[in-house]
Amino acid sequence: MNKRMSRRTALKMMGTLAGSLAVSAAAPRPVWAARRNPRGEKSMAEGLQWVARSQSSLGHWGGNTYPTAMAALAGTAMICAGSTATQGPYARHIRRAVDYLMSKSRANGLIGDPTLDNRYTYGHGFSMLFLSQVLGEEEDAERRDELLRTLTKAVEFSGQAQTKSGGWGYVSAKDGNNFDEGSTTITQVQGLRGCRNAGIPVPGDVIERAKQYIYGCKNADGGISYSSTNRGSSRPAITAAALAALYNAGAYDSEHVPMMLEYCKKNLYRLGDSVRSFGHWHYTYLYYSQVVYRQGPEEWEPFRDRLYDRIVSEQKSDGSWEGTIEPIYVTSCNLIMLQLDRAYLPIYQR
Repeated sequence: MNKRMSRRTALKMMGTLAGSLAVSAAAPRPVWAARRNPRGEKSMAEGLQWVARSQSSLGHWGGNTYPTAMAALAGTAMICAGSTATQGPYARHIRRAVDYLMSKSRANGLIGDPTLDNRYTYGHGFSMLFLSQVLGEEEDAERRDELLRTLTKAVEFSGQAQTKSGGWGYVSAKDGNNFDEGSTTITQVQGLRGCRNAGIPVPGDVIERAKQYIYGCKNADGGISYSSTNRGSSRPAITAAALAALYNAGAYDSEHVPMMLEYCKKNLYRLGDSVRSFGHWHYTYLYYSQVVYRQGPEEWEPFRDRLYDRIVSEQKSDGSWEGTIEPIYVTSCNLIMLQLDRAYLPIYQR
């Protein structure tokens, strides 16, 4: 049985359990991640149900903070559970999110609304990532063509928005006077990799320039600075995100990776509330969890258990989580982390 068929079989099993707290537990697990925490399973299901309940009829998740990014992250959290736009307990909600994001696709390829979002590259990158994963499982020919057109234009926009240094800023290079910084660069690299995995051409030089940008931001301690123009001290959050992006770019054997790994392990592996995360704990561990997961079970499983215990302990009674940004952001990040080793999304697989 091929991989696609096995996934569909799992989705059929999940569909019979829609609405119950056991939905997530019904899905088959990767071989080396067979041991699951019952508290974590219950937490995932309650969180996913909160995300589904909180979605508007238009497909977004309320609030005025990065609406495109929030919709893409929430959609990603639901496809991490094994649902697609056509199958599974969250299919209807995923379709709504897809429709919403497709409605935000502009003539120049940007997925977002620059009149409402002054940091629109976040949403653009997260949307490329989410929609490319949806494309990989889309069965309707007309819908596939629509997704292909949207993502092809989105890739072109990202290439044109890249700065001379090889990074990206909160807006396109032209709109932002070539300002760039690490966090938005990472969203573009992951989004572009997702598109490439889905069969959409991505210029190799765009990815190569992004890799060189990351290397150019590395300090002597192995950490990554905020940006190419504002070096300063190393930042664990951006270093973790940069490592995840380098893995997505295929740079496993880069000479820079071992130092970056060591820096992250020293600063992040124990799950502390370091002030050096600059208040973005969930952003930090969204990416660092991807890094540790790729190291294999000996590194991942003890880290995962500590990570899950912390996340579960902070969940509210309604199934959501709160933090420095809107609940849908924190909840989506936590759900993606909790479901990493279900291995449904190719972009996160080892």
